[in-house]
Amino acid sequence: MMKEPQRSVSLLDAEAMRRALTRIAHEILERNGGMEGLLLVGVRTRGRPIAQRIADLIKQFEGAEVSVTELDVTQYRDDRRGTASAQEQMQGEGQAAQLEVEGRKIILVDDVFYTGRTVRAAIDAIIDMGRPANIQLAVLVDRGHRELPIRADYVGKNVPTSLDERIKVRLVETDGVDEVILVKRT
Repeated sequence: MMKEPQRSVSLLDAEAMRRALTRIAHEILERNGGMEGLLLVGVRTRGRPIAQRIADLIKQFEGAEVSVTELDVTQYRDDRRGTASAQEQMQGEGQAAQLEVEGRKIILVDDVFYTGRTVRAAIDAIIDMGRPANIQLAVLVDRGHRELPIRADYVGKNVPTSLDERIKVRLVETDGVDEVILVKRT
């Protein structure tokens, strides 16, 4: 069977991505009255480096560090059931000791927001670890097509898509280049 040809359209280059993350960092600080009690939790794989970039920008603006950690939500996905708790997953990554969610303002960070199922899984994992003051969502790209009633608090770029289109985020940390592209089947 022949593979359908694809064409891609650039949505964000490195500079546009930097501007979007800078805006998100400012919005997080403004909404939360500064950085007190913030914890940035990046969804594995590309959410972690995006969260780190936001933390670096906040440090640049405020002169102090914001905690950043990574969360693997695989065990919490409704399409992939497992037995490990979120705390066990975090310990497996050597991060549990630094992740105290009780009373914290959690900023959940991901690259692409689509159906909402990954975010729901991440919220479940965080709640299993304790009771945060609140959970907010920051995404680089919101492509629509929600299956759950979840919305992002901070969005770098809204990109309405069709179901036969995909968004690919590439980061220097994971892919060697900063870009966001829309891939269409032709």
